[in-house]
Amino acid sequence: MKDQAIVQNRSNHVTTEAYEPERFTSPEYLAVIDESPTDRQFNIPAGCLQAIKTQGEAGFPHEICGLLVGNISEDSWNISEVRQIANLNSERASDRFQLDPAGYQVVDKELRGTGMEIIGVYHSHPNCPAKPSPTDLESAWDGFAYPIVSICDGKAADFKSWSLNDQGSAFQNIAVKEL
Repeated sequence: MKDQAIVQNRSNHVTTEAYEPERFTSPEYLAVIDESPTDRQFNIPAGCLQAIKTQGEAGFPHEICGLLVGNISEDSWNISEVRQIANLNSERASDRFQLDPAGYQVVDKELRGTGMEIIGVYHSHPNCPAKPSPTDLESAWDGFAYPIVSICDGKAADFKSWSLNDQGSAFQNIAVKEL
């Protein structure tokens, strides 16, 4: 494989040229990212972060998905655990996910009365950057965190977390703090 130049695009996301498909630089994709700063933070234990990366690597070349369990405070998502859920999209599993609603319901039911709740959905982007797509925006819920792990050639390459801006019209990048 040839040396791959590291590039920094206008969204300040560092990636390699090989894993920045042209569609990620299109106006439709750029429109889903809100560049305005935010003080919000995504707090995740090292074991949970590693679990997401491992799941993404194991699922490569398909997208994997799962739920974030924890609590939300005024300015942060505080992750306690992650639960992988089946990706029901079999036709386009390499670039789309459809979280199994039955899996969501099982986790939601298990959490009742525990003080924990589902606070987000994570997924992988095989051979693509850890940036949201227009498809991700269409299915996003206000208040949830949306971390994405980039899996390049079967290895975790990048991890970023996103949430909807106040208008619900685009994603803002949320600082990730590994605990």
